[in-house]
Amino acid sequence: MVNYASLLVPEFSLILLGYLVCKLTSLNRNVWSQVDTLVYYLLFPTLLFHSIIKSPLDLGAASKLVAAGWSVIAAGVVLAYAIPFVPGLRRHIPTRDHAASAQVAFRFNSFIGLAMAERLAGPVGSQEIAVLIGVCVPLVNVAAVWPMARGGSRSLARELSRNPLLVATTTGLLTNLVGLSLPQWLEPTFSRVGAAALALGLMAAGAGIQMGALARAKTLAVAVLAIRHLVLPLVGLAAAFAWGLNHSQATILLAYAALPTAASCYVLASKMGYDGSYVASLVSLSTLLGMLSLGFALGVLRPLYGV
Repeated sequence: MVNYASLLVPEFSLILLGYLVCKLTSLNRNVWSQVDTLVYYLLFPTLLFHSIIKSPLDLGAASKLVAAGWSVIAAGVVLAYAIPFVPGLRRHIPTRDHAASAQVAFRFNSFIGLAMAERLAGPVGSQEIAVLIGVCVPLVNVAAVWPMARGGSRSLARELSRNPLLVATTTGLLTNLVGLSLPQWLEPTFSRVGAAALALGLMAAGAGIQMGALARAKTLAVAVLAIRHLVLPLVGLAAAFAWGLNHSQATILLAYAALPTAASCYVLASKMGYDGSYVASLVSLSTLLGMLSLGFALGVLRPLYGV
């Protein structure tokens, strides 16, 4: 587990740097909220689009990995939606907080996934995580937006059409599958924007760390974080066995299933009129728990698969 934890040091170092810069300098949350917006609407969509189209995708060859990834997402969505219906929990689950924070249980931090995939499994790992991102981001964004759109009496179609991550991944998939690619002269620009997205996205996640709001709905917090960091890695292992993944695919799937939740969860909640502070607190704690869940998935569960 120690070796796998060391793979995460660069990513979590950037998160810690963002936290310290925000807390100890004049670059406070007012500044980082603008960085959040830049990353969410421009930098990260560009990174997702480029990651998906830079290498030809063979979804047929990756069909088992795709099915396993969808299995993990489906389990997370069903469990997150079911939280208020668990006997004895309903009175402890504020309706609006649940609508905004259900996404924490099944969304994943693609910044960290993209950053560590190649170190885990080489160029093949980068390709495999791109496949998972391409086929799963549209699904998790639809699942994230739906309860908030319903709770806020908003048009689901309108909210989805304005979601930059959904637009970027869908466009990237379609572009790749029809055989188009970027002109060679544009590649360096997209690569540099992607590097900026990774660094600023991780630092912005650190700058957003705040734990105070968690006291408002502790039961909900425990439920969504337990799904994200304990249940889904176990589902990932079961899915790897069920779909007969090869060693590289199993490694990437387990890492994917154990990632912290998306740093953009609280941005999406805020943009849709919900209280972002509670979701930001969940994202903050998930970011910290990610070190443990990734170590658990890669250091404990991965050997059980024989990798």
